[in-house]
Amino acid sequence: MKSLNILYAFLGGAIVGCGAALLLAPEKGADVRARICAILKKKGIKISDDEVDALVAELAAAEE
Repeated sequence: MKSLNILYAFLGGAIVGCGAALLLAPEKGADVRARICAILKKKGIKISDDEVDALVAELAAAEE
């Protein structure tokens, strides 16, 4: 009976973990770039998609 409880605990944890992963997963890169453009445009900063791509590439290179 004890091994059955361990199995239920494992399955419950796996289900909760999968649900949390789906809820907290980051957005697609294209969606994030679109949000960045929208935020910058609201602040009055005009930026093109190519400039955002270059900025993201520069930030990614800085992390490595």
